[in-house]
Amino acid sequence: MLTCLCDAFFGEVGIAAVRMLEHVGCTVEFNNAQTCCGQPPYNAGDWDSARKIADHAKRVFAGSDAPIVCASASCTAMLREGYALLYPGEPHVQAYELSEFLLTKMNVTEWPLLDPAPKVAFHRSCHGRGIHLGDSAERLLQMAGVQLIEFGATDQCCGFGGAFSVTHPKVSGEIGMEKLNRIRESGATEIVSGDMGCLMHLGGLIEKQNLMLRTRHYAELLAEAIPAKEAKLATPAG
Repeated sequence: MLTCLCDAFFGEVGIAAVRMLEHVGCTVEFNNAQTCCGQPPYNAGDWDSARKIADHAKRVFAGSDAPIVCASASCTAMLREGYALLYPGEPHVQAYELSEFLLTKMNVTEWPLLDPAPKVAFHRSCHGRGIHLGDSAERLLQMAGVQLIEFGATDQCCGFGGAFSVTHPKVSGEIGMEKLNRIRESGATEIVSGDMGCLMHLGGLIEKQNLMLRTRHYAELLAEAIPAKEAKLATPAG
């Protein structure tokens, strides 16, 4: 499943995720009819509107026993936990965050090495903690030789919070700057995360403050390690 932010701003993350899945032997199907999972109105408390969007998403992915894999902890949380509340009594959606799927379902234990091995600070998203991803993305990065730089208040929120960044921009920005300051203190020059909302928020603050920091999704790093000869295209569906 391609997320809204991936579709609008982070297309390279979707491409990287497909390359990763194909590298471990998956056949990837992408339904062009997909839109949003419904999380924005759900988080705002407008569950009627969320169900209208979610109804479409459910129709798009109906008729297949294949698991839904998403390079976003927040959208995975919506599919897996939000839908359980929107549609009580219905079977839970079989959805997995990308790193979670690779480790727990594909049993990945090794990954091609990056050369040279980059040093990065990894930001765990709030939704990633919410669905208990733990260190799944970090483990994949370390398999590829990535060196993770420790920094203070690692589990602190980036301040994005979806609509929160719009309704409370000052607080949102201050939280984000606190996160960035801790990372800068560590000496890191690159921030890697598994949530594009966090990356968009932190990236905006970095640009506004003209900071010498770079942001990337972990899938982009891991896809770079895959030999170019393995490149394929996802199978269109729908």
